[in-house]
Amino acid sequence: MKAVHFGAGNIGRGFVGLLLHEGGYELVFSDVAAPLVDAANAASSYTVHEVGEGGTDKVVTGFRAINSQTDPQAVVDEIAGANVVTTAVGPTILRFVAPHILAGIALRDPSAPPLQVMACENAIGATDILQDEIKALAGDAWDGLASRAVFANTAVDRIVPAQAPGESVDVTVEPFFEWAIERLPFGDLLPHIPGAHFVDDLTPYIERKLFTVNTGHATTAYFGSQAGVEKISDALADPSIAAKVRTTLEETSALLVQKHGLDPADLAAYRATILRRFANPALPDTVGRVGRQPLRKLSRHERFIGPAAEAAERGLPVGALVAAMGAALEFDDSADEQSVDLQRRLREEDAAQFTASVTGLEADHPLFAQVEDVVRARQADLKV
Repeated sequence: MKAVHFGAGNIGRGFVGLLLHEGGYELVFSDVAAPLVDAANAASSYTVHEVGEGGTDKVVTGFRAINSQTDPQAVVDEIAGANVVTTAVGPTILRFVAPHILAGIALRDPSAPPLQVMACENAIGATDILQDEIKALAGDAWDGLASRAVFANTAVDRIVPAQAPGESVDVTVEPFFEWAIERLPFGDLLPHIPGAHFVDDLTPYIERKLFTVNTGHATTAYFGSQAGVEKISDALADPSIAAKVRTTLEETSALLVQKHGLDPADLAAYRATILRRFANPALPDTVGRVGRQPLRKLSRHERFIGPAAEAAERGLPVGALVAAMGAALEFDDSADEQSVDLQRRLREEDAAQFTASVTGLEADHPLFAQVEDVVRARQADLKV
C-alpha cells in the first residue's frame, strides 16, 4: 500500500504521516520547500517525540519526499499508483495541489480500486473544497474520471508546536490526537489508519473540534499576548486568563448542545481535556505562533465569528466570545504579516467598515453591533 501526503511539515510528519506509517503504507511526502525535502530524503528515519503524560517516542521509516515544484510529474506518477492521498497544507493551498491530484487520477488504471482522498485541514469540509477544485479543473472530463477516486472529509486534532532549532526532521508533539473520517464515501473499503475512527456524520466532530480546540487555543493566545505572556502553558497558568478561556468555551459548547444535541456532560469533560492539553508545560508552544494570522481567525466561518454568529442567531450568550475577539484585535506582532495589516486597517477604516470587511457579517446581523463595539474600543486605544 502507498500513501502520498502533501505537506511534509510538522503536522504532516508528526501526525498524518505517522499514522499512515503505522497503517503499513509506503509514505511519499510532497512539498515545495527544497531544504525540507532534501532533509527528509537524507534521513532513513525520523522520530516523533510525544511529550507529556503518557508520551512515547515513535520512529517512522519507509518514506521519501518529492519537490512538487521542481518535479511535478514525479508526484503525479506516485499518485497514479497510490491507495491514499492526504493533505496538511492549509485550506488556502488546496487549489495548488489539486492539479497534481487530478493528473494522477487521470493516469490511474480504471479497473483499480478508487484513490482515497482526504484533506486533513483546520477547516469545515476541506475535502469538499479540494474536490471542487479538482472538478473545476477537469471540467467535462470529470464524468469519465469520477469513479477513479473517492473523497472523504475529516476532522483532525493534534497540537504540534513550532519545533526547536536543530531537530532536523524529528518532530515534537503532544500525546493526544484525534482523526475522525467520514465513513460513507468509502463503502466497504475503509483505509487502514490505526487510531482513526470512521463516523456517519462528521459535522458534529468537526465543529466540536473547531469551536473548542481552535477557539480555545486562539483565545488563550490572544489573552496571553494581551497580558505579555510568551508561552501558551504559562497563559493558562494565570487564573484570570484560564477563567476567560473556560467561559468562552462554555459559550461554544452551548451552541454545540443546541445545534447537534451533544451531551453537556460529555462536552464538559472534553473541554477539561482540551484545557489540560493547552496547559502541558512540556509543549514549547507560544502565543505568537498560535495567534498568528488574526485576520483569518476573525473571518466569517472561522473559530470566533463562526460559532458566535450562530449562537447570536439562536439567542445564546456570546459575551465571552466577543471579548476574545477584542483581545485578538490587540494582537500586534511585527513578524506576522496579517497582524501588521490588522493594525493598519484598524487605523484606516471606520468601525463599521472594518467589522463588515473583516468578519463578513451583515450590518443587521445580531452579532454585528457587539463586534463593532470592540472594534471601536480598540480604535480608541490606538488613538491615545
